[in-house]
Amino acid sequence: MAATVSSKLLSLLGTFDGRHRRQTLSGIARRCGLPISTTHRLLAELTEWGAVRRLDSGEYVIGRRIWRLGLLAAGEVELSRVAEPFLHDIHAATRAVVHLAVREGTEVLYLDRVSGHASVPIVSSTGSRLPLHSTGVGKVLLAHAPAEIQEEVLTHGLTRITAFTVTEPGRMRAQLHRIRRDGYAQTFEEMTLGACSVAVPIEVEGHVVAALGIVVPDLRNVRARLVAALQVAARGIARMLEPSFHPPEAGLG
Repeated sequence: MAATVSSKLLSLLGTFDGRHRRQTLSGIARRCGLPISTTHRLLAELTEWGAVRRLDSGEYVIGRRIWRLGLLAAGEVELSRVAEPFLHDIHAATRAVVHLAVREGTEVLYLDRVSGHASVPIVSSTGSRLPLHSTGVGKVLLAHAPAEIQEEVLTHGLTRITAFTVTEPGRMRAQLHRIRRDGYAQTFEEMTLGACSVAVPIEVEGHVVAALGIVVPDLRNVRARLVAALQVAARGIARMLEPSFHPPEAGLG
């Protein structure tokens, strides 16, 4: 069945993410698989509506109208608002990078980030998406995801990103079991060399709605202290969210 105009528009908008915030016309066309002429025409329509904006450099970025629509995602906005002071408290106590994230399909979506050690290489940013299996917050969310999401990631999604990324399904399955048992996840240079992470779930009324994580250069001698700080903050966030919180849709399960 031929793609509709609306599906083409959505595919075009879907090319923007945390790693592709600014894109050229040719880059967008290549990523969404459309001819240059079609992409140019659709971008003109989206620009007129305010969904995208063309910079003086010729690159395109997401426009303010899409940003305003994003504010209507009440669950995520409420979660971010409640969690923000806790993230800053953790950062003040640890001077580390602190993340708040939710699952979106088979990826982790970063809702907020407080910067920390300048020496720690970080690829995440607010609004960006990364693989579930290679990040601390992602592993927490994967461990508590529906069985079909876990199987999809274990079967098709264990892409090697660094030499330390876990790509063996059996080993990842064992890690997910330990995460559920111990209440936290950890990574060792699995997403970026020189960056380790630890993360815990935020649980509201028996459901894991988000993950809270810290990224540091080395977890040795500090893991227990970081886990304790994260768990205290996660419980505080959960208490403030209950009982009226309606979690954002995770998508694809």
